[in-house]
Amino acid sequence: MFEAVEAYVVEHAELEPRLADPAIHSDPALSKRLNQRYAELSSIIRTYRDWQGLVDDVGAARELAAEDPSFAEEAERLDVAREEAAEKLRNLLVPRDPNDGKDAILEVKSGEGGEESALFAADLLRMYTRYADTQGWRTEILDATESDLGGYKTVTVAVKAKGTPDPGQAPFALLKFEGGVHRVQRVPVTESQGRVHTSAAGVLVLPEAEQVDVSVDENDLRIDVFRSSGPGGQSVNTTDSAVRITHLPTGIVVSCQNEKSQLQNKEQALRILRARLLAAAQEQADAAASDARKSQVRTVDRSERIRTYNFPENRISDHRTGYKAYNLDTVLGGELGPVIESCVQADLAARLEALES
Repeated sequence: MFEAVEAYVVEHAELEPRLADPAIHSDPALSKRLNQRYAELSSIIRTYRDWQGLVDDVGAARELAAEDPSFAEEAERLDVAREEAAEKLRNLLVPRDPNDGKDAILEVKSGEGGEESALFAADLLRMYTRYADTQGWRTEILDATESDLGGYKTVTVAVKAKGTPDPGQAPFALLKFEGGVHRVQRVPVTESQGRVHTSAAGVLVLPEAEQVDVSVDENDLRIDVFRSSGPGGQSVNTTDSAVRITHLPTGIVVSCQNEKSQLQNKEQALRILRARLLAAAQEQADAAASDARKSQVRTVDRSERIRTYNFPENRISDHRTGYKAYNLDTVLGGELGPVIESCVQADLAARLEALES
C-alpha cells in the first residue's frame, strides 16, 4: 500500500513550481484547488518520511539491544511509534471523497412536530454556527423562512473555511455526517402539561460548487420574481425582490428572499442551485455503489433518524456509530467535535475495510 507514496512524491515536486508561478494566483479557484492538493500531499509525504525514519531507528535499536539489553526498552518504544506512524499513513492513503476539500451548504428543515420542530431547527442552526466558530469557519445565511415563534421552517447557510484547511478538515468533510433526520425529545414551549414530546428536523449537507464544478446554462433556467414574505422590513415586504429559479432539465427549484436586492437573491439562489446540481451529479455517478450520501434522509420522518437529542436526560445519541454522551447542553452550544469524530472514524474504518476486502 505504501508503494503509492512514490507517485505522490513526484506529484508534490511538480506542484511546487506551479504554486510559485504568479499566473496561477490570478485564478483563485485553481489556486485554491492546487493549494488543497499540495497540503494533502505534504501531509502524506511528511508521515511517510517519519515512518521510514522510525523503521531505520527500530532496526538500529534492535541491533544495539542484541549486544546491550539496556537498548531493548528503547527499541520497544520506537516500534510502537513506528506502528502509530504506519497506521496514520494507512489512513491518509485511504481514497477520500473528492468533495472533502470543499466548503459546505447546509439546509435545516422543520418536520414532524409543527412549531416545536421549527424551534428545534433553530437550535440545530445555532449549534452548527457555534461549531463553525470553534473551527475558524465563516457562516452566511443564504435563505430562511421563520416560524411564528421564532424558529425556522427552513434555513440555508453557507459554511466557508478561511485559507487552506488541513486534509479532512474542510467544512464539507466534517459536516457531511450531519445529513439526515435529527430527533428531539423534550417538553415543548407550547406544552402546558409538562409532557415530553418527540419531533424531528431534517438536515441536508451539500458541497458548495464552484463555477468550474457545475456549468449552468442561463437558457436552462426559468427565473420568477415575487414579493417576499415574513420578517425583513418594509423594503423587503413591499417590492418584488424575492427570486425563484427553476432548473428546467432537472426540475430543481430554489428560491431566496433574504436580501433586499433582487440581484443579491438571484446570486444566493444560484449558489444553492449549483450545490444541488453537483450533489445530483455525484449521486448519479455513485448510484451503482454504496455511496456516502445514502444516510442523508430527505424525508423528515421520526422513524428514520440518525441522532436523538434527549433533553430530560441531557443525552445525545448517534444511531449510526453508537456514540452516546450526557452533555447535550454543551453539544448544542457548539462542542460537536467528539460526535462528528465518531462518524469520521466509523467512515474511515468502513473505507479501510472496503480497500482491504
